[in-house]
Amino acid sequence: MIKVIDLRNGKDSGLFESLASRSQMEHGDVLRRVEDIVNNVRQNKDKAVLEYTAMFDKVELSSESLKVSEDEIKEAYSKVDSRLVEVIKKSRDSIKSFHEKQKEKSWFVSEEDGVILGQMYTPLEIVGVYVPGGTAAYPSSVLMNIMPAKVAGVKKIVMTTPPGKEGKVNPAILVAANEAGADEIYKVGGAQAIAALAFGTETIPKVDKIVGPGNIYVAMAKRTVYGYCDIDMIAGPSEIMVVADETANPRFVAADLLSQAEHDVLASSILVTTSERVVKEVEKELEIQLEALDRKEIARKSIEDYGAIVIVESIKDAAEVVNRIAPEHLELCIEEPFGALGSIRNAGAIFLGSYSSEPLGDYFAGPNHVLPTSGTARFFSPLNLSDFMKKSSIISYSKEALRKVKDDVILFAESEGLGAHANAIRVRFEKE
Repeated sequence: MIKVIDLRNGKDSGLFESLASRSQMEHGDVLRRVEDIVNNVRQNKDKAVLEYTAMFDKVELSSESLKVSEDEIKEAYSKVDSRLVEVIKKSRDSIKSFHEKQKEKSWFVSEEDGVILGQMYTPLEIVGVYVPGGTAAYPSSVLMNIMPAKVAGVKKIVMTTPPGKEGKVNPAILVAANEAGADEIYKVGGAQAIAALAFGTETIPKVDKIVGPGNIYVAMAKRTVYGYCDIDMIAGPSEIMVVADETANPRFVAADLLSQAEHDVLASSILVTTSERVVKEVEKELEIQLEALDRKEIARKSIEDYGAIVIVESIKDAAEVVNRIAPEHLELCIEEPFGALGSIRNAGAIFLGSYSSEPLGDYFAGPNHVLPTSGTARFFSPLNLSDFMKKSSIISYSKEALRKVKDDVILFAESEGLGAHANAIRVRFEKE
């Protein structure tokens, strides 16, 4: 069922190329359709949003009913298990605590000659959070996207999520949004929601940045509006890599691989191991555990198409595979996980030890579960506080400080043929 690749002979059997093909970056046909939707919403605003909501979500709404009311939020609490509400609150507090540790302070340095330089941090004014709906209703993602924005001090957080057939939003989504502190919630999904947030409509405000996961249409819409506003990232299918040695528990490993495979048929679950015993036992466990899953058909196709067990000679070789693939989630189920940490350069989130299972990161531990996918962990980071902050450079020179460097600045400007730049310095000393 799952491919077994022995890298001890130096061949990768196209593993890296097949994983690269999962990227959502190249979908020309979808992109053209999305561009049409974005342009229509930009021009026709609420009218276009409502038409697309009727077309795609099969719900007739008005501009007045687009916004979720206080009564709808209260109703949501009555429909969500009180135990889940408490878990949502605990998760929110863990996420808040972790992201508070990421705060950075503005700073200034001054020199004796009157030069003051520095950097000033300010939060974004207004942020849009997109939350998928339907069968993919994830209150955990609501918390992960809203809480760092709240901790950063964003003044207004606007959330959009598609309505169900009755024109209602999933109750658990509403409870999570309310507990996290969303200021406004709108019943709109898909590319039309991204366009509405990017350009604004008569009802939905224009935002400075859009964050949150979504399907291919949402991903392409975020790509299209980038530049008119900022975005977090263009996320691809989920992925996990487990590095295991002889000490690993094969039952644990198989369970963790399937935790991502059940997300999507394009999800990738890869085991990298030095142990042939672990290979055989994980193969058996995958078959056993698959049969017990509600989403076993999705998980099975994911495992067959994009899953792999990779055999390597050493943990050092395993680290090389990790760094080449740059997985979204990485588990080190080995005897000395902290000892191997220094060899890992490219991974979104790293889970150390056999009891640090990936779902901890999805729901409860506190670090953000919005992570770079499709190899982008080589240059992207998890969603964090700085994603909701701007940095401004501070420059202050006294007259005496400017006098010391004026000739250097003038020479530099004139060497680039920019006489007005040079003159802006020269005029300040023309009477001397």
